[in-house]
Amino acid sequence: LRLVEEGADLLDIGAESTRPGADVVNEAEECRRVIPVVTAVAKAVTIPVSIDTSKAAVARAALEAGASFVNDVTALRGDSAMADLIAKTGAGIVLMHMHGTPRTMQQAPRYDDVVVKISEFFEERISFATAHGIARIQIILDPGIGFGKLLGHNLTVLARLSQFLQFDCPLMVGVSQKSFLGELVNRSVQERQWATAAAVAMAVDRGAGIIRVHDVRAMKDVVQVAAAISRQTSEVMKARHA
Repeated sequence: LRLVEEGADLLDIGAESTRPGADVVNEAEECRRVIPVVTAVAKAVTIPVSIDTSKAAVARAALEAGASFVNDVTALRGDSAMADLIAKTGAGIVLMHMHGTPRTMQQAPRYDDVVVKISEFFEERISFATAHGIARIQIILDPGIGFGKLLGHNLTVLARLSQFLQFDCPLMVGVSQKSFLGELVNRSVQERQWATAAAVAMAVDRGAGIIRVHDVRAMKDVVQVAAAISRQTSEVMKARHA
């Protein structure tokens, strides 16, 4: 409720950590943790609720409880039943790029070109989703900052984020308080607000339409200002080429 008061447009709720090295939570335990929360939150707010899970049974229960989006860090690879569930319910689906699994993803990930690799992944996952009856309008793409990516990879993804606009799907970016920011500014998790703000502003300028954050009030201001400047830049460029 506090996040809504601070200006959140969407609430993402999950009960299984996807931090590097995180252990898997079984289906029953994940449902036990998250479904009562989704049920209560969906009744208490008017904004959309997203369930952060890769398990179809958890997603189904959450959608029945009032969620309208599924945020799947495995991009429909973790559970063979997930794609059909999304197609049948019409729920929104976030397809995120991740190298490996949460337990292994930060063990020396390597890419010849990280943006090309993610682009190929998005193309394949979108094709998979649409082949299973999911409409393109349901799909949101997340390049997975920090998910199987080292500092240089994360910076490259953010610098070239606009290349993912070619897929004509909304882009979601999660940079809030992440470890790559700590590497840059040598700050603890609790002291990364300003670093987060810089990354959020850059992501918005490069086409991110959904920003996943912890500090909603402050980051909403950052987004509004960055978006206004980005729009003005576009207008100036249009005028120059008119």
